[in-house]
Amino acid sequence: MLYLDEDRVRELLGWEQLIPAMEKALIEFSLGQVVQPVRDMLTVEEGKRYLGVMPAVTHEAMGAKLVSFYPGNEGTGLATHHAMILLFRPDTGEPVAVVDGRLITEMRTAAVSAAVTNYLAAPDSRVLAVLGSGVQAHAHFEALSRVRHFDEVRVWSRTAAHADRFAEHHNAKAMPIAEAVCGADVVVTATNAVQPILEGDWLKPGAHVNAVGSPRPNWRELDDRVMASILVVDSRAAVLQESGDVILSGAEIYAEAGEIFAGTKTAPPLSATTVFKSVGIAVEDIATAKLVYDAALRTVTA
Repeated sequence: MLYLDEDRVRELLGWEQLIPAMEKALIEFSLGQVVQPVRDMLTVEEGKRYLGVMPAVTHEAMGAKLVSFYPGNEGTGLATHHAMILLFRPDTGEPVAVVDGRLITEMRTAAVSAAVTNYLAAPDSRVLAVLGSGVQAHAHFEALSRVRHFDEVRVWSRTAAHADRFAEHHNAKAMPIAEAVCGADVVVTATNAVQPILEGDWLKPGAHVNAVGSPRPNWRELDDRVMASILVVDSRAAVLQESGDVILSGAEIYAEAGEIFAGTKTAPPLSATTVFKSVGIAVEDIATAKLVYDAALRTVTA
């Protein structure tokens, strides 16, 4: 049985393979070809310490992720998410690999947003606004740059020094939040906000929002005006249990991303303002771990 640590995952996992793999995984999920419950999130200490249990079975892979979500680590130098993924053969049930899941969680989240952005954002999108400056902000910059060419990247963070560091690293502009959003074609929210930080009045008509933060049923990043846009989610069942943005706004869900990818639901017109609310689901982790495992096997046999 293989053990693949984060350094090995980093060597083996690339955006070019991951983005289409996430599209495929979400198609299978929305077509009912995945066995997967909604994540079981154990509250160890409200607002600070959580442990998630995330199993899934597909035709090609079977496994489970254990993920710790510790928002209390923010600002300490420790990651807010740590994870391990255990892979099994779906035909025999044999365990085949233990894979570090921190980087997988980071990259698969951004890769899913990139796949959705490729369908929902205008092809001529040129301005990206990133709200947040942590690992998801950096990963989204990298992933979204694979599907759209941005002439201007703006960033806002509650900590100005963090926004400045992100701006320097990615040749972006640090701005006040409203200024960063106004006129942006694509907006990313990647924070642990408890109250909405993004106001619908700031969005240009036809903007696309990828909202990946605030993963608790009583936390929000987006106000009701934002949530009145056309709403696409990764999983109806998951967001209705886990996403405060969806639960507290009472927003109507237009489609799952996998339905749009599969063509069973028509993509909204590019003139529409759209929101993709992502909470992250187990099939994304298992499919990514399988991608890494298969790449590792190829290096062994090469």
